[in-house]
Amino acid sequence: MLDIAISPLLKGVEHGFLGRAGGVSKGIYSGLNIGLGSDDDRESIMENRRRATEGVLPGSELVTVHQIHSAEVVTVTEPLPLDQRPQADAMVTVKPNLLLGILTADCVPVLFYDPQAKVIGAAHAGWKGALAGVTDNVLIAMEKLGADRGNIACAIGPCIAQPSYEVDAAFRTRFLEADTDNDRFFTAGKADHFQFDIEDYVAARLQAADINKFDKLGLDTYANENRYFSYRRSCHRDEAGYGRQVSLIGLAEYY
Repeated sequence: MLDIAISPLLKGVEHGFLGRAGGVSKGIYSGLNIGLGSDDDRESIMENRRRATEGVLPGSELVTVHQIHSAEVVTVTEPLPLDQRPQADAMVTVKPNLLLGILTADCVPVLFYDPQAKVIGAAHAGWKGALAGVTDNVLIAMEKLGADRGNIACAIGPCIAQPSYEVDAAFRTRFLEADTDNDRFFTAGKADHFQFDIEDYVAARLQAADINKFDKLGLDTYANENRYFSYRRSCHRDEAGYGRQVSLIGLAEYY
């Protein structure tokens, strides 16, 4: 059985934030590992991708990009061959039957939906992309397809939570240099270190961009080992690799 978390704000569009349950991968990648960049068995990854697709929008074409921790957004009009995936961290489309997929393992997945214009988007917001404005760029790209940000609802999926996300002073300084008000997303930790609330930061970026309908699922990838993959947890355990879960959104054919 797949573990699919959904948001009530995205009612009317096929979507889901998938966990690691229900996949065929083994070992440190045990479960539904979607990460083509991992050293997991290729056939297992492809089967996991098939299961995820069929679990959210059966018969659709899964579309993913080569994520690079940027603010780049691509407009998708047709399926993308795996060997031709563009380097980007977000996608938008109006085309039915294209299932937009964002891979994460602590970073923030964000799904977007305008129910009036039938425009969707998906973003991978790591701290670099979030700070550079990846979510802002998705909104702009959606508007170019006819969306109205007053109608756009967003859901923020499983990501590393503040108690699990320790950063150093230099990391915090980057955010303060961008906006001193960003200090509110940091709490003091051990000497010269802080705990960063990336989920709230992404939510605040959406709110500052005039998005009033957004949902935070509040699911900590680091702390929920049985449910989610986590890059940081893998690093702390000195493991050889880590899996990636997928967040999906797609317009059904009947649109």
